Amino acid sequence: EYAKKARPDILSKTSIMLGLGETKEELWQTLKDCRNAGVEVVTLGQYLRPSKKHLKVEQWVTPEEFDYWKQEAESLGFLYVASGPLVRSSYKAGEFYLEGLLKRRKAEAAAAEAAVKQGM
Repeated sequence: EYAKKARPDILSKTSIMLGLGETKEELWQTLKDCRNAGVEVVTLGQYLRPSKKHLKVEQWVTPEEFDYWKQEAESLGFLYVASGPLVRSSYKAGEFYLEGLLKRRKAEAAAAEAAVKQGM
């Protein structure tokens, strides 16, 4: 929330790893909380245990479940959702989308500013 108040022009993004024993209710509430905090982009991926010292995978999430959560996140108004077993926070398709979105926002702001200056 602080980031959006300080810089409302920047996009905020979060990532959620699934498969750690979370319930549908917990995931739904987390998505709602993120959206209410102004988060605009979310990625959902399968947690993969990096070593035996880390938490074990509790559930292998199916592609259909990832599709379901993508639709649910989109219904909450996220601008972009990447959801799948191999999606990570650095998911490239999302990065390209965000880059284009930021360029469009800057161009729109510059055009609006120019229109205001011309009107004066």
